Amino acid sequence: MNMNREKVQIFDTTLRDGEQVPGCKLDTKQKLVIAERLDKMGVDVIEAGFPVSSPGDFLSVSEICKIVENATVCGLTRAVKNDIDVAAAALKHAKRPRIHTGIGTSESHILHKLNTTREDIIARAKYAVSHAKSYVEDVEFYAEDAGRTDNAFLAQVCEEVIKSGATVLNIPDTTGYCLPEEYGAKIKYLRENVKGIENVILSCHCHNDLGMATANSIAGAINGARQIECTINGIGERAGNTALEEVVMIFKQHPYLNLDTNINTRELNEMSRLVSESMGMIVQPNKAIVGANAFAHSSGIHQDGVIKNRATYEIMDPLDVGVNESSIILTARSGRAALAYRAKKVGYELTKVQLDIVYIEFLKFADIKKEVLDVDIHQIIEASKIQGDLIRS
Repeated sequence: MNMNREKVQIFDTTLRDGEQVPGCKLDTKQKLVIAERLDKMGVDVIEAGFPVSSPGDFLSVSEICKIVENATVCGLTRAVKNDIDVAAAALKHAKRPRIHTGIGTSESHILHKLNTTREDIIARAKYAVSHAKSYVEDVEFYAEDAGRTDNAFLAQVCEEVIKSGATVLNIPDTTGYCLPEEYGAKIKYLRENVKGIENVILSCHCHNDLGMATANSIAGAINGARQIECTINGIGERAGNTALEEVVMIFKQHPYLNLDTNINTRELNEMSRLVSESMGMIVQPNKAIVGANAFAHSSGIHQDGVIKNRATYEIMDPLDVGVNESSIILTARSGRAALAYRAKKVGYELTKVQLDIVYIEFLKFADIKKEVLDVDIHQIIEASKIQGDLIRS
């Protein structure tokens, strides 16, 4: 972390919201492994689960509390007394416990989900925060569907829960509906219109239904939010959540934002693989930062540039995210520079004349195969009938 930049806390909800992906259930042992790695990676808050939801989730939260050394451990609840009581019991071994409670605030939630009134929402929110506060000092309140909540009413709810003792205000774009300027403006509005807002942390929790989760979270941080809720690989309900690796690297690569995190970015690639393998959920190859193709080049023009100077087509050093080096992938779109580079990697120093001959054979091969591998390079060079004149590197 750059000590001169303002810190944004990273709240990881892989073990709670991330686990809501159909078919991605983790057992307690797997959750413990992931939680320990998140803690060592520098995550500030680990949302360990929803304790009242099942005995298994209660056990997982309780066991995670026993092993986490540095991060705050958080348990989710509804604005329901029993939820909060159960969460408090699950968190009793945590060094830094947090109860995360809340209720829907949009007209849609108030009328169709909760069948109640705005006045009742405020009363229930205040009670939930006060009750949670009787157990722990650190209480986060979420205004579910804040993205579609009227700003004036949202500000009213926030002001009341601050009075009741909330330390963090979570402003979720629960349905992933907002545009970045809209979400950023909502955070700015709250900063300017809620009494006591300077005494709490504003948090972003954005879903990816329109592919805007990361952009919305960054917009929130630019406008004053100092906690971002995210998951490894962006997994989560429906289309997923803000991807931790994306937020962290955006701050790292854009110093003019003057924002940074505590995350050791060199752990990102391994963390991505751990979560993917544990959940049995493949990371899409073109996933930003951690996808298999994130540092892979197959176009001849790009390959030539990267071979000459990595910065021509890469804005990040692969080592910064735990990837050993960029990949030059040989396909029918690859040029001579890429072929010479890969040939040298497997032991052949080709002269210009030799390269021209081998390249003709290479194109024939590449036109019938999606990717040319190292073993294929040997075969292509043998087929070119120049092996007697080759210089082995």
